[in-house]
Amino acid sequence: MLQKTYDWMMDKAAHRHAIWWMALISFIESSFFPIPPDLMLIPLVLAAPSRWWRIALVCTLASVAGGYLGYAIGYFFMDTIGVAILNLFHLNEKFEAFRPLVDQYGAWVIIVKGATPIPYKLITIAAGAFHFDLAQFTFASIVARAMRFFLVAALLWKFGPPIRDFVEKRLTLVMTVTVVLIVAGFLLVKLL
Repeated sequence: MLQKTYDWMMDKAAHRHAIWWMALISFIESSFFPIPPDLMLIPLVLAAPSRWWRIALVCTLASVAGGYLGYAIGYFFMDTIGVAILNLFHLNEKFEAFRPLVDQYGAWVIIVKGATPIPYKLITIAAGAFHFDLAQFTFASIVARAMRFFLVAALLWKFGPPIRDFVEKRLTLVMTVTVVLIVAGFLLVKLL
């Protein structure tokens, strides 16, 4: 089934309305879809490098909007839909481990986790289930998703197809280094 879903996404990446298909994938991935929108973002940027900024912006905004659906699932329907989604993707243990992190680090943990390839649906559903402040959730989601999608799009724009394999194989490493540098920068500014 996952292969069929992947093949369907690749077909949509070549469609004349591909950017809107990417927006839909980005929206639903934030709450229940199994495949990240990067798989559509990458070919779209490679096909139209001069439009990288617009493509990353659409992907980011759709992901943040979809995050509200995930938040609502966690907030209002955790015992039914939320649990079913977590069970489907085997995220129950990660969900339980996420609560103390949210309690201790607040928006920072959403920024860090939301920028990495950790399933964003886990973050959005958990934020709703834990009744995390919606304004902070919105801010953290915008920062996290923009960091992720704009970084990938910018790398593809700057380096083109040769960077594609690197990004696809090492997305976790790229995003982790980026997040560490940003957090270190914020800490440095705070200490000075």
